[in-house]
Amino acid sequence: MLGAIIGDICGSVYEFSNNSKTSRPTEIVLTESSSKDKLFRFTDDSVMTFATADALLYRRPFAVVYKEWARRYPDAGYAGYFWRWFNSDSLEPYNSWGNGSAMRVSPVGWFFETLEETLAEAKRSAEVTHNHPEGIKGAQSVAAAIFLARNGKTKQEIKEYVESTFRYDLNRTTDQIRPTYEFDVSCMGSVPEAIICFLESNDYVHAIQLAISIGGDTDTIGCITGGIAEAFYRKIPDELVQFVDARLTDDMKQVAQLFEGYIRKTGSNSTVPRHEPVVF
Repeated sequence: MLGAIIGDICGSVYEFSNNSKTSRPTEIVLTESSSKDKLFRFTDDSVMTFATADALLYRRPFAVVYKEWARRYPDAGYAGYFWRWFNSDSLEPYNSWGNGSAMRVSPVGWFFETLEETLAEAKRSAEVTHNHPEGIKGAQSVAAAIFLARNGKTKQEIKEYVESTFRYDLNRTTDQIRPTYEFDVSCMGSVPEAIICFLESNDYVHAIQLAISIGGDTDTIGCITGGIAEAFYRKIPDELVQFVDARLTDDMKQVAQLFEGYIRKTGSNSTVPRHEPVVF
């Protein structure tokens, strides 16, 4: 989960700008000790990722927890439909195909013993708002990639599974994507690109650099890419962890610690009890 949060925060400063587009992604500096430093912040991607982890840990309804966290951080940069939804009294979904379902799903990829259960829970996490088939597909593909990565599958195996199951085109390169890629909040226009950034990467840092380098919705691309890259590489540089930790609130840090503690305790392979909270 932390990998997704870091990707969001590192990508946040480049959102709505094509200034990050570069064919030399390794030159992108993810942390800066300058006036620009203050611009790095968590966005709705991080808020909703923490909300997903919170819902999983305490076995609470996703819709209820999503509303709670969004109302706690109402200025995190939500899409219009989601903003209206969490400020309403309704718990009904609104048939979204946006990438919000995919950017918040990373905790699901870590939480379950089987791929089947992972896919089912990803669907449940998505459909409370993003009940369009593409919204569900986006969440499931990311959760599945994380599950496969943390269970030792190769990049080729992950690629083949995602392509055959979800019919995403993963046969492009970031160099091919970058020249014409634009800001795209749809699952179908951002999830494949994020997965490609992971597949092409050499390590966690390189994955985030690639995600930022293609431009567009850089915080969300970074969030999705970072979630998968963390599961595959298992190592995030300490300076990135410290950089991001300084930008999180106490309630976010608590959820992160509880989630990490649960994953370590279960070895990332335990069926979650459904009758009571899994912590405390």
